Amino acid sequence: MSLTEISARASVLTGADRELLAQTLGQRASFDAPLAPHTYWKIGGPADAFCIVETSAELGAILRLAFKRTLPWFVLGSGSNLLVGDGGIRGIVIRLAGDFARIDARAHDDGVTIVAGASASLPLVVAQGASLGAIGIDSLAGIPGSVGGSLRMNAGTDREFGEFVRDVTVQTPAKPEPHAVTPQYFYRHTTLARDAVVTHATLQFASGDPVAVRDVLQKRLVRRKNSQPLQYPSAGSCFRNPPGDKAGRLIEAAGCKGLREGGAEVSEMHANFIVNRGGATAAETAALLARVRRTVAERFGVELELEVHFVGAFV
Repeated sequence: MSLTEISARASVLTGADRELLAQTLGQRASFDAPLAPHTYWKIGGPADAFCIVETSAELGAILRLAFKRTLPWFVLGSGSNLLVGDGGIRGIVIRLAGDFARIDARAHDDGVTIVAGASASLPLVVAQGASLGAIGIDSLAGIPGSVGGSLRMNAGTDREFGEFVRDVTVQTPAKPEPHAVTPQYFYRHTTLARDAVVTHATLQFASGDPVAVRDVLQKRLVRRKNSQPLQYPSAGSCFRNPPGDKAGRLIEAAGCKGLREGGAEVSEMHANFIVNRGGATAAETAALLARVRRTVAERFGVELELEVHFVGAFV
């Protein structure tokens, strides 16, 4: 292992840092913990500290520590659009749970309102909303991940997550108490500050017939199931659709279906998915992503933009 690799993989936490995290979270703080089990791709090296945080008070304490010690930190949601480097992530990895996983969905005269924590499952939010007749919630059907991650990347299909958001609560290292923000939403990104941890969101939908909404939802889920490779671990769509076209169409037309780097493969079922056929590393997956981008650019002159995010050490 080179000196660069040793440096990239060396923990930045002191013994005192680890002790304080253990005192704050008890057994919900683990150290040198592998992250692969926590990502959809089942890829990724260890975190210096993996912290399961269940309350706003606990989150505030962790963010204060990071701010005081200038420690790197990262919030890991469901890991559905993430490639974690083989060298892992230095500093503190935060996984929201407990209070942040709650969902309160209610129908009323003005429509359907859903208050959800950032770590709440988006598929579960969609299912509960559809049961109350939330019109438009079917556009979020089949999207893996959490509410916080879906909000930050403005996930969606023909309609996007941000269209339904009414209120957003965050915490930051500089302002660790919960407070409201009003981000703007764009294609697959928002104006949320990088250091803002989304903790809760309120969604608002018009109301309709629950039976009709569930029927539309089910049809969408069936279409997605029949068109996406669900038998192998993947991170969902890897590239954003370029204006006026589909990334999957370009990748397939460039002849990339079935390309492999080690255990990583461009899906034969959907070209915008890279699947882990078994034992794929982050380095292999990153190399395959770069190969696909290069091939599409050479063939069509289109520079595909990544939809998945790279985090951690890739040396």
